[in-house]
Amino acid sequence: MTKQEIIHDMLKASRQAARVLAVATTAQKDAALERIAAALRDRSAEIVAENQKDIAAAAEKGLSAALIDRLTLTPERIEDVARSVEEIVALPDPIGDVFDLKTRPNGLRVGRMRVPLGVIGIVFESRPNVVIDAATLCLKSGNAVVLRGGSEAANSNRVLGAIAAAAVGESGLPAAAVQVIGDTDRELVRHLLQARGLVDLVIPRGGEGLIRFVDQTATVPIILHYKGVCHAFVDKDADLAKALPIVENAKCHRPGVCNALETLLLHRDIVDDFLPLVAERLTTCGVALRGDKPSRVVAPQLDEATAADWDAEYLDLILSVAVVADVDDALAHIAAHGSGHTEAIITENYTTAARFLREADASCIVVNASTRFNDGGQLGLGAEMGISTTKLHAYGPMGLAELTTSKFVVLGSGQVRE
Repeated sequence: MTKQEIIHDMLKASRQAARVLAVATTAQKDAALERIAAALRDRSAEIVAENQKDIAAAAEKGLSAALIDRLTLTPERIEDVARSVEEIVALPDPIGDVFDLKTRPNGLRVGRMRVPLGVIGIVFESRPNVVIDAATLCLKSGNAVVLRGGSEAANSNRVLGAIAAAAVGESGLPAAAVQVIGDTDRELVRHLLQARGLVDLVIPRGGEGLIRFVDQTATVPIILHYKGVCHAFVDKDADLAKALPIVENAKCHRPGVCNALETLLLHRDIVDDFLPLVAERLTTCGVALRGDKPSRVVAPQLDEATAADWDAEYLDLILSVAVVADVDDALAHIAAHGSGHTEAIITENYTTAARFLREADASCIVVNASTRFNDGGQLGLGAEMGISTTKLHAYGPMGLAELTTSKFVVLGSGQVRE
């Protein structure tokens, strides 16, 4: 078989599975999810063993510590994934929900009903937990999913995909509802991205190179999970004792993920007091700091930032620092360099916070908290398919509702159009 035939056969099986899932009951879908959670716990040692093969290969290739962290599965992380599956079980089933029902002057009742998208393709790198997050969210929302991960996580992805598919089959639903493309040849990705009529949506999750490839290659609908150039603006009215741990958490908690802080904006009125404190705290954590000229006057130990730094998603223990005149200057910097992912403000001024919420353009705006909270699990979605930085049709973490569309339903009692 050709590569194209392999992909098309997988997608045809997915399409058949999607038709079954679209009418499956909530109890059937939840039973499959519960089996997946149980299997993750039962086979945790096997998952870790397969993951260790990927970690060893990544270390041999000299991949960065941040990438290896994204790749790593420990028993604790597997337990976290299992719990997130159980959280999805507890969430309401969106399928079949009728909303916005209104009565027209002629007596017709018109509303919308949530329905699945159909067959969803996921192209991702590094993070094998995506297999379970995507599989469980798609199942609950009535969609079939085909996943293709990067070669760096091939063993982990394979075992997780097999666990999910087996659990689905054992629950009485089609095992083809969850399929993992084992071949890491990029040609298969191209065929997935161009399988019009067989796949309804493709969501890429990964580095800038992967996102650009998908964007330039796809002829099917896509939703981009683009880079996270996340900012935190410490306003002149900030509580600096509150700001310090927020900045540390946003940068240091997991620097290799997309909601980690990459640029710190400091109001000029607090830079003398705050920058020495935050520089000392972050340097102790191993963060390399790069600053503009005003910040380096206050903290000469900062390296000089270049023009490229303001647009960089480091995914590492590196942080750019810029001094701004006011909230207008901070918003202008974000407008010029932000990626639409996450922006934070630290202030005790209600008016300034409200303005920042309204004017900063990103999928999530955070007031007096870490950028790390832009995450499906943290925002109550159970898990996420990714964080969309585009606005059609989803913006921000994609949970169950974002994996559906709606169709109009019209309820009449014999009306005819005049």
